[in-house]
Amino acid sequence: MAITLADEDSASWVRRLNMRHLQWLASVAHLGSISDAARAEQTTQPALSKWLKELEDEIGSPLFDRHPRGLSLTSHGRVLLIHVQRVLNEMGRAQYNIGALQKGSSRRVMLGTSPPQAPDVTPAAIAGFLQLHPKATVKLVEGTMRVLRDKLLQGELDVVIGGLDDDEPDSSLSSEVLHNESISIVARPGHPLSTHASPGWDALSAYDWVVWPLGTPIRTKLDHALARANAGPLAYRIESSSLTANFSLVQQSDMLCAVSSRLARHFIRQQQVVRLSVDVGVDSLVGMYWRNEPLQTTSTLDMLRCLRQAALHTA
Repeated sequence: MAITLADEDSASWVRRLNMRHLQWLASVAHLGSISDAARAEQTTQPALSKWLKELEDEIGSPLFDRHPRGLSLTSHGRVLLIHVQRVLNEMGRAQYNIGALQKGSSRRVMLGTSPPQAPDVTPAAIAGFLQLHPKATVKLVEGTMRVLRDKLLQGELDVVIGGLDDDEPDSSLSSEVLHNESISIVARPGHPLSTHASPGWDALSAYDWVVWPLGTPIRTKLDHALARANAGPLAYRIESSSLTANFSLVQQSDMLCAVSSRLARHFIRQQQVVRLSVDVGVDSLVGMYWRNEPLQTTSTLDMLRCLRQAALHTA
């Protein structure tokens, strides 16, 4: 699309921003205080206030709402901060990669994974990646998909693997389905339901549950399965995104938990849990996200290939 003169005028403030300005904006957003940000950035409060006011005037919209207790981002400010954080993260990564090359090392790739993928697909992909790049380093971050996608958009991560949401992803992200994942209900060995041929939802509702947070793919699928079966509510006693805590709770009590079948197989092989004979009747899509950008680093492309191979080999 051709840029008109009006477009150039409205975007003139962009050309006057430098890295120091971006860091100022990020500090104000993070600290919620101009005085605190000024101290952190080793500048004066009047200078920072004057610059921020001039920037808002040029943009034509306030970036922060002023409150007695501090500042909070407006909708315009949140949009701008996403791009600011991405630039700062990318430049920090550029500094790291150039320094690594000067030392004879290789680049670093930053990978985000949801807990269900942590025991098998993710380690297999990392192992394959390090075989391709013996001197490379990998930063692994585990969390919920919502948090990981935000980090991906801000440039803190290169690739994210986990459950794909039912709704449309952000247009600035690319996604690819790796496989369908069935859901299993697990319990401790020796649980009263472990010898039951086919426990129904009524039997399952007699026990407390530890569940993944609301909005996570497995939690959503479990809730949908209950709705389709016209089953009553389950006793969701604990909501947790901690893989270790969830399985520890199951092993030490009669609590039940819905998990991906791959994750269930991993802990069943270690004889830590058993799978109940329950047909949940829903599958969860597992895949990967990366930023939809024309130029991708070799490290990112190779990690995507390694994730594809790992998903096939660990099926």
